[in-house]
Amino acid sequence: MTADSDQQPRIVHSYQHVMTGFAARLTEDESECHEREGWVCFSPAGKIFHLHTTHTPGFLGLHKGSGFWKGSNLGKGVIIGVLDTGVLPDHVSFSDVGMPPPPAKWKGKCEFKGTSCNNKLIGARNFDSESTGTPPSDEEGHGTHTASTAAGNFVKHASVFGNAKGTAVGMAPHAHLAIYKVCSESGCAGSDILAALDAAIEDGVDVLSLSLGGQSFPFHEDPIALGPMDSYVAASTMDRSIKAMVKLGNGKNFDGESLFQPRDFPSEQLPLVYAVVCDRGGGISRIDKGKEVKNAGGAAMILTNGKPDGFSTLADPHSLPAAHVGYSAGLSIKAYINSSNKPTATLLFKGTIIGKSAAPEITSFSSRGPSLASPGILKPDITGPALLKSSHPEWSPAAIKSAIMTTADVLNLKGDPILDETHEPADVFAVGAGHVNPSRANDPGLIYDIQPNNYIPYLCGLGYNDTQVRAIIRHKVQCSKESSIPEAQLNYPSFSVAMGSSALKLQRTVTNVGEAKASYIVKISAPQGVDVSVKPRKLDFTQTNQKKTYTATFERKDDGKSGSKPFAQGFLEWVSAKHSVRSPISVKFE
Repeated sequence: MTADSDQQPRIVHSYQHVMTGFAARLTEDESECHEREGWVCFSPAGKIFHLHTTHTPGFLGLHKGSGFWKGSNLGKGVIIGVLDTGVLPDHVSFSDVGMPPPPAKWKGKCEFKGTSCNNKLIGARNFDSESTGTPPSDEEGHGTHTASTAAGNFVKHASVFGNAKGTAVGMAPHAHLAIYKVCSESGCAGSDILAALDAAIEDGVDVLSLSLGGQSFPFHEDPIALGPMDSYVAASTMDRSIKAMVKLGNGKNFDGESLFQPRDFPSEQLPLVYAVVCDRGGGISRIDKGKEVKNAGGAAMILTNGKPDGFSTLADPHSLPAAHVGYSAGLSIKAYINSSNKPTATLLFKGTIIGKSAAPEITSFSSRGPSLASPGILKPDITGPALLKSSHPEWSPAAIKSAIMTTADVLNLKGDPILDETHEPADVFAVGAGHVNPSRANDPGLIYDIQPNNYIPYLCGLGYNDTQVRAIIRHKVQCSKESSIPEAQLNYPSFSVAMGSSALKLQRTVTNVGEAKASYIVKISAPQGVDVSVKPRKLDFTQTNQKKTYTATFERKDDGKSGSKPFAQGFLEWVSAKHSVRSPISVKFE
């Protein structure tokens, strides 16, 4: 604590629902934290997390007036809590036209003055410790974007700079929104996230959305894991691009993207002095690079990826004509510049293009597995968003996650494996179980359910002590009296196996949520170098909600291929006349 902070309150937040405790400003000597009986000491404030559409519903197979979207009542009655940079309450996506009042269970409040909150935006609170005492206004734009993506109302005739014209709508347009500001431009403090999670639980939120990223921590020190967070989602593209093409003086063309699509940009070639080539990255935002080029007198900008970003490009609202191209295109453009005495280029703006057959693709900024906190659980879980809470209010969070994972798409629109930013097939640590298919997730056939107490043997098996487990599950536990399990034995809808010389047997229990009478046969695609067997190979159900248990055995092959690579992947699938219930398999050779 500095001298300037002496007048600040020592207690920053107190917690009652996520955990019992508080966050405080401490001196350097006080920050040496010692565990006492019944207490867990850690520093969530020192853990900083960072912030990570008109066509999306159609791309996901959601259509107004029919199918799953209609069956889920468009999310009616569900309260979605969004923890982010705040919100712009006057945004048209937050109109409450056609919205009923919030459910009677809602206890939250609105910190905006006047009539900014309504039946759509039912609550807004500020937990950002850098802006205490101010309304939860969104100065950055990220929170408004994520909130409207989750539950924005129907906005007809929407477009961005005349592009992507159509009806803009969120995934659950009749759900209510509760906003919790936890982030500033410098990031999102763990203590603020915990306080917002604590408040959201008390307020009566049904679903929580956090579009944040950060390094991995042990569960008992992770502010997000201490909250009721359940699914971890990868980021992917859809089949729409807003195309800006680079045409070089040697006749070669390279596709890029930009939201700014000037109609009067000259088609004649410009010297590659006025059309400036910039590299992405370097601590300067993509848009700011364009501003610098414009301020220096540049007529246009070609923004090129570095190798880590590969083919992942973004359509940004640049301040000048621009095209964002991938890494290989950038290499070709630079090679042309170095080979010519008078290199030239121009930009051709093609507008909104729909129908990219390679979609979806995993983006370069998407978080990757494996999980450092629990390698025996495959992460990420899934690629893309979904809403099942309104359609199946009785399902547990684990059941909803299972339905999304086991019905996911693993092929792109043209029937090939989903690709990553290098245009190579994305592995399970990038794509998880696959890309969400909301309609299939609504009727998964079987689910892998987990009740809260099932996590206790799992946490004890990870080696956490009683105090650490208590911090996570919020009641006393004695691991010495619990039947600890290896992490891979948790009843998860995927398998993450550490393969040594000995065979490994893993049990799973599935619940029938489809037709009462159904039979499933197992189908196995074993990871290279591993034998996988399942007993029994057939599951017969006679009633809804009936449970069946099976055992999967993993055994290392002695075929010269086992362990030639550190990881291998495959899948296990239960198939009936109507349903396919697919679980990815990841094997790490030890």
